Formats: sequence, structure tokens, C-alpha cells
Amino acid sequence: MSRRPNFIVFMTDDQGYGDLSCMGTTDFLTPHIDELATGGARFTNWYSNSPVCSPSRASLLTGRYPGNAGVRAILAGHRKATGLTPETPTIAAAVKDLGYQTAMVGKWHLGLDERCRPNQNGFDYFYGFMAGCIDYYSHIFYWSMADGRTNPTHDLWENGQELYDNGKYFTEMVTDRAVKKIREMNEAEEPFFLYVAYNAPHYPMHAPKKYIDRFPHLPEDRRIMAAMLSAVDDGVGAITDELKRLGILEDTVVFFQSDNGPSRESRNWMDGRSDPYYGGLPGSLKGHKFSLFEGGIRVPGIFSWPGHIPAGQVIDEPCAAMDVFPTLLTMAGGDPAKYELDGLDISDVLMSGAKTPHEEIFWEMEMQTAVRRGNYKLVLDGQLVEGEPPQDPVFLSDLSVDPSETTNLANEMPELTAELKEKALSWRAGLEANWDKKFAQAYKSTT
Repeated sequence: MSRRPNFIVFMTDDQGYGDLSCMGTTDFLTPHIDELATGGARFTNWYSNSPVCSPSRASLLTGRYPGNAGVRAILAGHRKATGLTPETPTIAAAVKDLGYQTAMVGKWHLGLDERCRPNQNGFDYFYGFMAGCIDYYSHIFYWSMADGRTNPTHDLWENGQELYDNGKYFTEMVTDRAVKKIREMNEAEEPFFLYVAYNAPHYPMHAPKKYIDRFPHLPEDRRIMAAMLSAVDDGVGAITDELKRLGILEDTVVFFQSDNGPSRESRNWMDGRSDPYYGGLPGSLKGHKFSLFEGGIRVPGIFSWPGHIPAGQVIDEPCAAMDVFPTLLTMAGGDPAKYELDGLDISDVLMSGAKTPHEEIFWEMEMQTAVRRGNYKLVLDGQLVEGEPPQDPVFLSDLSVDPSETTNLANEMPELTAELKEKALSWRAGLEANWDKKFAQAYKSTT
């Protein structure tokens, strides 16, 4: 390797496992993201570390389980809300120590308190918003409008300064700023790390007419969802085209994932109804955002690095967002052993067809706890959305034959069930103890 690679990490928001044409959707196309997949590695068992956005993003950036990163729930959007702090290093901070330029555009949602902002957590440059969701055109914090406040909170920033750019579609703003930043960083001698965090297709359901008109055949809700994802796909294409134009595509590792599964919140329908043909699709998986069944946590995961990661791979090994930190750090010439990480380096999985380095992967969300070992996954107190049937409190699945988690094997395999339950509860107890020791008081005082 003649030079250290650049890194571009894409993250979308509430995008279902099935909502890419390379992942199986047939009602719209995502050709630019598909090109990343055909040119590299597409995971069929890639996981978010949480079924909701703030913890998921914390894991991606820190290489830790959410509770060990200090972010276990969706964070508040007020200006004093805490979240991620410099005491928990990000991958941006780690590669910055190796001489990388670092930048972020898009959605942060890891705290608005001064110590919790992107510039204090490893990013030389930040452009975007810091709360959980914004109006795509006014860039006002969605919940400050939705709850009837008379003084809604604006949320568009460049580094520490508020910007006002009303009327422009935020997905396109993210793309334009990412392309501009790539050009600027490419002029320097040092490699760069760029985190592109699209807030689409998270509600509110906004898309320009030029994207909506691409999908006249779809029902209204699905049409808007497809339009929002088409805008993201165009953005990914514009960014990869810029890498090609600059002659640095082969020098750049590109990674793409969603933060969690699709939302079943009423705001994801144009008229607030609960329609079986809802906006985002988890493919054939059970569960959605907030759930530890597969539809809430199994997400698209794609790596591309031409000439290094073999093209055309479809990888079935279970890996997770927390693995991105140690993997990219290794590619940058750093040492993951210097950091307190839960994720593992998956370079060999990507480049030589190795098995996953994980014996188990764990999750927790409120009362839910889950563990996957090999093909088996145990969910304790698993939840689905209101109106769907209640689930057995102990649910064991063989995902190799039942990825939809339709058949509970707990009574048929009592010894494995007991073993995995003990593992899951022991992991959860350790996480709770670490949380109480390191994070609980600071979080409680500001939320």
C-alpha cells in the first residue's frame, strides 16, 4: 500500500434492510449504492448496535456497545442535552491522531452541550444539524414545531456558528457540502476521514418534485420514501463521481449502512394511518425501529475499496457497526489495542473470506435484551409496535432457516436457550454496572 487510504462513512436514517435494490427491493432502484456493493462487499447479516438512532451512531463512531459509549437512548434536542464526550474517543479522533483530516456533514444527534458537539469529538469540520430530526427545508428542529412551541428551534450549523439557508433541500445540501469538502481536503497531503450522515429517509416525509416524479407507479407513502432514498442515492453517486474525477477512488475506503430499521411511527405516513404498505421495508424480517427482532437491527452494510476489498462479494458472516472503528483504524496503520473497544477488526472478513471474529453479538433496548451466536439468536422481552401480536418473553430462532423469526425454538432447545439467556443477562448486568459507574449521573442531570 503506497499511501494510507481515505475514508468515507455513509449513514442513512431509519432505512429498512430491504430498501435498496441490491438488498432486494423491486419497486425502485438505487444504482449508485448498488455500484458500491458490486464493486466491493455487501453484508447480508450486518447489524446496527441499537434499534434507535443516537445509540446506533455512538457505536459506529466509538467502536463500543452503546451503553459503554455513554449513549443508550434517543437523546433530547435542547441545547444542553449531553451525549458523547471526548472521554470516549471516536474513530475520527483516532485517525486524527494519525495525521488524518476529519470532517462530518449531516446529522449528529449525539448531544448539543458544548462538550458533546462534533468539533469536540474528533472532527476538524462540521456542517449539519445536532438534534434528532429537522424540517428538510426550514432546517428547524422537528419536535420544536410538532409539540406546538411558539419559538421553534433552528438547527443548522457550520462548526460552532448557526447558518440560515432556508428553502434548500437538506439531503442535497449534505451532498453538495460533502463534495466541496472532498475537494478541499484532497488538496492537502494528508489523507482524510469524512462522515456523511444523511437524515433521510427519517420523517418528516419531504422530497422535491423531481424525485417524486420518478415513481408515479407507487402508492403515495411509498412514493415519498422512494423519492427520499433516490435523493440519497444520487448523493452517493455524486460523491463517488468526485472521487473518480480526482483520481482517488482506489485510495478511498467507502462504507455504507443505515442506523436502524424502518420506523412504524405514524409520522412516516402522509395521513397518519397505519398502512400495511408503509414507507420503509425491513424486507422479510420481523420488527422495526425500537425492536430487537431482526427488522430493527439488521441493516444494509456495504464496504468498497477497489483493488483491496475483492469486488462482487456477498458476505453472510454476522458483523456490526462497532467493528468499523477497529477495521478502519487498522487500515490507517493504527493500533486498535490502544483503545477500549467492543468491536473487532473485520479486515480479514472483507479481504480474505475469513469467518466473523465474534463469538456473540449483544443488544439492549429498554427492557429488551438479545444475543446472537452463530446462526442462533435469543431475544428476551422482545417488543413489536402497538397493534401487532405480543411476543414470547424468551424467543430463540435459527436465523439460517428462519430469518423472519417466526418459529420459537426455546422449548425445543432448552439447554441452548438457558445458556444464551445466561450469557445475555450477564452481559447486560456488566453493561448496567459500567453505565452506573461512568455515565448515569451525567446523563440524568441534563435530560
